Amino acid sequence: MHRYQVPSNPCQTTVLRRMCMSSLLTASLLASVPAQAKNVIFFLGDGMGISTVTAARIFAGQAQGANGEEYSLAFDKFPNLALIKTYNSNAQVPDSAGTVTALVTGEKTRIGVLGINASVERDDCANALKNTLPTLAEMAEQAGMATGVISTARITHATPAGLYAHTPNRNWESSASTPNEAEALGCYDIARQLVEMPHGDGLDVILGGGRREFLPAQTADPEYPSRSGLRDDGRNLIDEWLAADNNRQYAWQGDTFAQWLAAPEAQSGQLMGLFEPSHMQYEADRAKDPGKEPSLKAMTALAVKQLAGREEGYFLLVEAGRIDHAHHFSNAYRALADTVALSDAVQWAVENVDLQETLILVTADHSHTMTISGYPRRGNPILGVVETEPGKPTLDAQGNPYTTLSYANGPGYKKRPPNFSDMDPQNPNYQQLSTVPLPSETHAGEDVAAFAIGVNADAVRGVMEQNRLFKVMHDALLQR
Repeated sequence: MHRYQVPSNPCQTTVLRRMCMSSLLTASLLASVPAQAKNVIFFLGDGMGISTVTAARIFAGQAQGANGEEYSLAFDKFPNLALIKTYNSNAQVPDSAGTVTALVTGEKTRIGVLGINASVERDDCANALKNTLPTLAEMAEQAGMATGVISTARITHATPAGLYAHTPNRNWESSASTPNEAEALGCYDIARQLVEMPHGDGLDVILGGGRREFLPAQTADPEYPSRSGLRDDGRNLIDEWLAADNNRQYAWQGDTFAQWLAAPEAQSGQLMGLFEPSHMQYEADRAKDPGKEPSLKAMTALAVKQLAGREEGYFLLVEAGRIDHAHHFSNAYRALADTVALSDAVQWAVENVDLQETLILVTADHSHTMTISGYPRRGNPILGVVETEPGKPTLDAQGNPYTTLSYANGPGYKKRPPNFSDMDPQNPNYQQLSTVPLPSETHAGEDVAAFAIGVNADAVRGVMEQNRLFKVMHDALLQR
């Protein structure tokens, strides 16, 4: 009796070849149809390059008593991963305005501009008004979805402003910083664009820093009475935002925020929390804040609580904005601590949302010049000097110890080698050594990573142009 032997590759047989080709075509067509999500949570670590992810992973593990190298941040465990090209349309090394525009509109644009296409020169108000790009948040609002933005930076800073602002200069955050001639043409400041957002009912949750951009110069700050607002047009945009809807609520300090978060049900209206005049505190300094400002994790929890009740779904941007600022100061400690805080927020989201109806995407807008080098032993303190054996620092060509982390440029430049007897490199205030002297460390141009889990996450793969991440989110949320 002869038995039919299944070939190692059935598609090689004449009878099955057509069936296999048909099956492959069907699979290909199915793969091209995006999975539909009800919600998208977009986490962005500003300046969180791959070296920052690696160092933060070790930093977090060592804080728990482990060697660190084997530790995983929350998004390290995501099943889908890609490398993202970050260049702007006119810049090899990008800034945050051009990159966030690519991420939330699907088009790369120039350095320093928000929500307008690459045909517009910086500061060109007239052409900017004719060449705006719709953002994902605006599209979601038009579709009846709930929307939110969270940032540890000023809410008018480049990345959060990318959701709602269209301007040829990212620095036009208030009336005082916006040229009069631009305002006369109709290029309004970023804070004003937030409270006058014409799409839907505007953003439903707004949490971050930057209240000075909304307050007139004659108004003292509620937390720091010696400071005042920046606006030179006399307008109090916070009061105007509240007056537009009786259900809206505002907070400037953590006690009110804590009441919102602890309430058994979501608040009935839209929420705005502006917890600092400028940027929020670094995570390492947050406990000392007199206003008791909330953590990135707590703000994420409140936002999801508020937005999840919308039947049509929601879009939420969560930015860890101060990773970038610490790097600009060549201060690795605070950059890594804020990266770990982002990981904590991501972990909360993974544990508390339904991944069968939600896409979670984590990425960076650009990298920084921080490097990890020098052959340190396994488990060597990531912020310490390089040691191949405990207690025996490796010396450079001039006979001096050096740290594992350093920067290619920035304010950490020293004409003479650092004296570690004067400053412990593991001190939170230590500035890592920089090679090129600059008043502020710069961004870097290498690819960053994107991590995805949930609905349509498998679209994040390979090497991708940054603006393609917009399509991943758009197709999941709005291609219905």
